[in-house]
Amino acid sequence: MIEPFSIAVPQADIDDLRSRLARTRWPDAGAGGWADGTDRAYLQEIVAYWRDEFDWRTVEASLNAIPQVRVDCGNIRIHALHIRGTGPAALPLVITHGWPGSVVEMLAIAPRLTDPAAHGGDPQDAFDVVIPSLPGYGFSDRPSSGGTEPRAIARMWLALMSALGYPRFGAQGGDWGSAVSFELALAAPDRLAGVHLNFMPAGYVPALSDLVDASPQEVTCLEARARWSGAEGAYAMLHGTKPQSLAYGLNDSPAGLAGWILEKFRSWSDCGGEPERVFARDDLLTNISLYWFTQTIGSSIRLYRERNLAPPVPPAVPPGVPFGYAVFPKEIWAPARRLLERVMRIERYEVMPRGGHFAAFEQPDLLAAEIRAFFRPYR
Repeated sequence: MIEPFSIAVPQADIDDLRSRLARTRWPDAGAGGWADGTDRAYLQEIVAYWRDEFDWRTVEASLNAIPQVRVDCGNIRIHALHIRGTGPAALPLVITHGWPGSVVEMLAIAPRLTDPAAHGGDPQDAFDVVIPSLPGYGFSDRPSSGGTEPRAIARMWLALMSALGYPRFGAQGGDWGSAVSFELALAAPDRLAGVHLNFMPAGYVPALSDLVDASPQEVTCLEARARWSGAEGAYAMLHGTKPQSLAYGLNDSPAGLAGWILEKFRSWSDCGGEPERVFARDDLLTNISLYWFTQTIGSSIRLYRERNLAPPVPPAVPPGVPFGYAVFPKEIWAPARRLLERVMRIERYEVMPRGGHFAAFEQPDLLAAEIRAFFRPYR
């Protein structure tokens, strides 16, 4: 069943948020600044703005101007933005976000895909864009039992696209969205026009220890990924092992939630150490507010635990499905083309001039142009 959806956060929840922000109990600043985690002075500035100036009702109205639905996908209702294209033969495209993101990441790229002519593109490249909230994120249902990992989510997306009337479609994603998109290609290659990714989860490519014929480029990128995991990957280890312990604090403290999320937007983006060089403050807080008002931080990070309990199968090439890959220079890691070719049919591999992990959020023009170019032969 498909139901139109609009957001309506109770005023009591907004008042409660402001009260909690006003009563934040701050820890010591520490000696290392951002090197120790989220900088206290920056977070205090953000918290004050969130409390006194951020206008959720204005944000809510702008979000409700976008067509939204909730769709039964098995035993979970999935929330999605559903924006039809203006071109003569729009190709359906499901775009999947990741953590600590949300559908907010895709607000700027969506019009560049649904109406390319209005953004300097060809109307023949238009898409019908479907942007679901992952289960346990935003306004999608929170899973009531285990087993909701990327394979299960891909099955939900197949049901979602069928319900919306799309037997054949493309898929695009980064972060968790790349895992879900890859699983879509494995699960239903006959329904996928193509898959475009801007991130590759480690579990879908061979480990360096499994490669007897690794090229120098493959060795370099896999060693770089290992170094990043050692320096920055503690959050994923915690999410993947004891997410519930963390959820108590983050679900109770909006300042704590902001501190946990903002550090990732700074560390993983091409912002030169200043998040607001590439993200508008209100956009950052809109994303965080979605986690807060829906109380989904615990269910969102549990996805890491579910993946650990059901890791990817040994690398397998989705039969017949063309893949495109965009390498953004400040991404967490940049897989060599040869490494990707071991597990997928790479038809386009492009190195982008700027951007990081949140490509659609940071560089919507670049990513939209790349998506349009990749799918052009497969319409």
